[in-house]
Amino acid sequence: MKTYRKMLQEIRNYIPTTPLEKEDQKLIVEYLKVYGKKAYDRNSLTAHMTASAIVVNRTHDKVLFAYHLIYQSYGWLGGHADGEFDLKAVAKKEVMEESRLTEVSELYPYIASLEVIGVKHHVKYNQNISDHLHLNVSYLFETDESLPIFIKENENSSIAWIAISDIEKVVTEERMIEIYQKILRRL
Repeated sequence: MKTYRKMLQEIRNYIPTTPLEKEDQKLIVEYLKVYGKKAYDRNSLTAHMTASAIVVNRTHDKVLFAYHLIYQSYGWLGGHADGEFDLKAVAKKEVMEESRLTEVSELYPYIASLEVIGVKHHVKYNQNISDHLHLNVSYLFETDESLPIFIKENENSSIAWIAISDIEKVVTEERMIEIYQKILRRL
């Protein structure tokens, strides 16, 4: 089981691949220094830790994306840490919950990307959620695209294998396109 300190060390040791990612890493580390373990709880209203994953097929030419109801865009799978410090395990759990995949393999053994993502206010489960930041740690997984997938109705309205070359056509959030491309360069 991964501890808070071990996850913090992994985030500190991560080597950013872009100038923005370097700044995002600084912000995440600073926030963790100030808020500690509380940052892993979504009740940390200003910002909190999340984990996401890019899932590719075995031939590495498609990604598994969900059409997210909140963002009104196709995108990766992931979610809140909710007190769990092993963010790779969180990412994998979220992938399996949001797609109902039965098998997902680690493709890249380390953190694939760090990002600070602004989340606009929205309503979820009939509750108003204020603007806040997701301090996100991303991972890269693969699976067999012939396995059955299903939508998670309270979070997305579609889940599909998208050709990597079509990401810019289905993702409406410009910042996210940059993040996805950055992660996919690890292939």
